[in-house]
Amino acid sequence: MRERRAEDRLLCAELVEVIWDNNSGREQRKVANLEDISPNGICLQTERAITVESSVTVRCRQGEFTGTVRYCLFRGIGYFVGIQFTGGVKWCTQEYEPEHLLDPQLPVREPRPQPARAARGLRLVQ
Repeated sequence: MRERRAEDRLLCAELVEVIWDNNSGREQRKVANLEDISPNGICLQTERAITVESSVTVRCRQGEFTGTVRYCLFRGIGYFVGIQFTGGVKWCTQEYEPEHLLDPQLPVREPRPQPARAARGLRLVQ
């Protein structure tokens, strides 16, 4: 997918609710996966296309964002919907931090080795 934003994106994963009016003016509500976030917008993965330029509300566990759909692309497993925040809203971690958040610019640390544990009902044989 081509980069469309000037600022860095943070990868994330959290289920959110997206609300918008369809072409007939009827309110639509769907659960979507929050894929990435930046100060000016988000990308959602949805099962349904949302028309470009639609106004949307995205509800998460810590509140909600409003925005405008800038792109909607089908990519094999669903639609990726880019939303630009409106009303002068800027995202920051102090206001909302997704359940799973990863900055791909930061180095990944190696996990510390964990001691071997026997599965319940089994013995370790050495």
